[in-house]
Amino acid sequence: MATDALSPLTDRQIWQFVHAERVALIDDLAGLSGEQWEVASLCAGWSVHDVAAHLISNATTRGRDILPAMLEARFDFHRMNETANAKARGASYAETLQRLRGVQSRTDGPPTWMAALPSRIVEEIVHGEDIRRPLGIARDYPMTAVLSAIEYQARTKGSIGGAKERVDGLSVCPDDFDAALGSGPAVRGRAIDLLMVLAGRNDSADQLHGPGADQLRSRRTA
Repeated sequence: MATDALSPLTDRQIWQFVHAERVALIDDLAGLSGEQWEVASLCAGWSVHDVAAHLISNATTRGRDILPAMLEARFDFHRMNETANAKARGASYAETLQRLRGVQSRTDGPPTWMAALPSRIVEEIVHGEDIRRPLGIARDYPMTAVLSAIEYQARTKGSIGGAKERVDGLSVCPDDFDAALGSGPAVRGRAIDLLMVLAGRNDSADQLHGPGADQLRSRRTA
């Protein structure tokens, strides 16, 4: 964003947002049928149930857990996630939902040396959309949170889940907020769609427009 367009969220504001989003997602999940829990999410290879388990895992991760988990997975990040998800997942949809309720107010998560605190905003919004979009559930997120998540993705290297290289030389301009991040040909779209693309959800790239949109689309992430 333009440097004066948005004040950074405080740690307290970040956690308030995270906790509110957990409540909202719990409410949405509570109304799902068993078939809906097994719908493929936007997170490649994961069902709605898998994404819910991942959010539980993230909410219970502590710094001291990281190294043992990495060693167990032989430093394979995908394997580490799959193992953590299996441990967090309940034996039933109801049990998984209850576990998610149990972590709603927690402030644990990956250590900040691994993922800065604003990454919690990215996790809640993007994984929330991973679940909601395939199910046809719409949600309006606070614009300040979406913009903070876009800014985080744009300055974070792709090797750790960001999109810094992908937006290099481009200007990211939300249609629904008067701000711009970076300089160069403009990539425009709804803020939420911009965020989803910067989080690697390439299906949302078709929603973008502007002189830089094709260039961004050509820099696809897996």
